[in-house]
Amino acid sequence: MNQSAASVPMAPDLRKISVKFFVDARDETPLSAFIPVFHSWIWATDGEYCDVADYSHVRHGPGIILVAHEANVSIDEEGGRRGLLYHRKQPVPGSNHHRLCHAFRAALEHCRKIEREPSLQHGIRFRGDEALLVANDRLRTPNTGATYQALAPDIEALCRELFAGERFRLRHVDDPEQRFTVVVSSDTGFDVAGVMRNLDQGHGR
Repeated sequence: MNQSAASVPMAPDLRKISVKFFVDARDETPLSAFIPVFHSWIWATDGEYCDVADYSHVRHGPGIILVAHEANVSIDEEGGRRGLLYHRKQPVPGSNHHRLCHAFRAALEHCRKIEREPSLQHGIRFRGDEALLVANDRLRTPNTGATYQALAPDIEALCRELFAGERFRLRHVDDPEQRFTVVVSSDTGFDVAGVMRNLDQGHGR
């Protein structure tokens, strides 16, 4: 093994991936409006979802959570910014790149489902040009510079597909008190339909 190869840390095995896409800043839909929406999703599926948890009383909290065995979906307000958070709980087979694409696609699909929800009178739009990536496993993915260095190639590959080759930025939230977190963004004004189409055309499967 040459010296340059030896200096590159081995990428940790990504498992519990969370992805958050943010709503348009103009959205003023009350959190309570999402409770009947999520209940309707439970009724419309054969056991895919199982419960709804209401944390709307918590300022800048986890919001309204749709609970499922494989992944939770929530309208999340942590950090003072509302968005749709997809939190994968069960492992997905394949490479880290495949798992990242799977989590981002699932988050985007749920964003589109919310955008198309007829019961939300004023409609909701999500931004596609910024997302939060969180690895919810402190043991496998400690929030260190070494972890970021190891995972950056897979995250960069994902972003090249998400943003169709347009310039993008990665910002590692370098805080050992937090879970491993990276903010991905682009100056190009993508909506979620656009980045979802980019991901499909980039064959990020």
